Amino acid sequence: MAEFDVLLIGTDINAYYMARNFHEEYGMTVNIIGKTAMNFTSYSTICQVDIEPDLWDYEVFRNKLAAFGKSRGDKKTILVGTNDMYVRMIVENADFLSEWFLFNYVDKSLLDNILLKENFYRIYADSKLNIPKTYNYHCLQGKPLDLDEVAKLEFPLIVKPSDNVKWHDHEYPGQAKVYRPETLEELQKIIADVENAGYDATLIIQEYIHGDDSHLFDVMFYCSSDGSGPRLQTFAQIGLQEHAPTGIGNCTVLVNGYNQFNNTEEIIDELRQFMIDIGYTGIAEIDLKYDPHRKKFYALEINPRQARSSYYLTACGYNLAKYLVDDLIHGKRPDFHFIEDEMVLSFVPVNIIKKHISNQAYVDKVLELKAKGKFTRVLDYPGDKSLKRKLWLKVRDWNYGKKYRENTW
Repeated sequence: MAEFDVLLIGTDINAYYMARNFHEEYGMTVNIIGKTAMNFTSYSTICQVDIEPDLWDYEVFRNKLAAFGKSRGDKKTILVGTNDMYVRMIVENADFLSEWFLFNYVDKSLLDNILLKENFYRIYADSKLNIPKTYNYHCLQGKPLDLDEVAKLEFPLIVKPSDNVKWHDHEYPGQAKVYRPETLEELQKIIADVENAGYDATLIIQEYIHGDDSHLFDVMFYCSSDGSGPRLQTFAQIGLQEHAPTGIGNCTVLVNGYNQFNNTEEIIDELRQFMIDIGYTGIAEIDLKYDPHRKKFYALEINPRQARSSYYLTACGYNLAKYLVDDLIHGKRPDFHFIEDEMVLSFVPVNIIKKHISNQAYVDKVLELKAKGKFTRVLDYPGDKSLKRKLWLKVRDWNYGKKYRENTW
């Protein structure tokens, strides 16, 4: 039995990924508290799931976690949030929660600088990171769309919320994670729909960095809780993302240690120095896109947590659960390591890769690595013995064909 306990907050695919990490490394069934039952974790034998429908209420959240913490006695419990909302709730209640839990996150000030995209693009505009040209439209403030600012950008545009937490508080039919309007009329329609739903924060209206899904990149960091900087870093080229409206931006296929567009060493060093400069602590994911015309990498956002696609680190031999345990339980901080290992992570079956990735050189690389056994799927875990879950995963794979046929991006 492990000398510590684990509590994950959230029930989605990200929660399952972290549960697998802890189960794989320590053989432990992982405790989960979430707002909504989801098949990723409820159909699992490695998760013990507790559903609290009012978990987004701060008082309920505090009471629920306090009760869990007290039930563990003197046993140390590592706490991990699996989406932006839960990370924010942990950070904003850090002093209260620290009586029972160990966790590794940034403070509220830095969290707001990163998680609120409006702040991120403004505050770090003069850093070494390349930031897309951006116009911030403040919803429900009684001010019209500034057409002069829009004119400085070029259609198609990218439109997305600055505050993802508020975004999910004002859901409406047809709501997407990211929009790509082709005309001013489409842009105005998006804004009208968003405001009619009651979203009163900022919309990011941004230049579109050209290139298909294979121009997207995923970079992961683990930074020590003592503020001494990065201990782990990756650099992975994405080949395909979700194309359904609610999933755009979520990776479905990536290859770590691979980059068709060069400039890898320069951008890797810049990103690591950026994390050092801002004093980052915890796990972070940075989304990049390579502009083939300007031959530059652009930073799209920083997520202050692990991503649903981060299992490729474990497949390469670098389990984030172990990094958390070594750091928070044992006070071990290894030397910095950049993971160069080539590894494919995929959420979709191979036939989807062949059919829906237009970059043939990328497809060839995926198939080459698969033939070498360097191919992993986070949800296909032999250690999870649920037959119901195995059947559900087969149906899920079949449904991916329909999703990609019906949705383009």
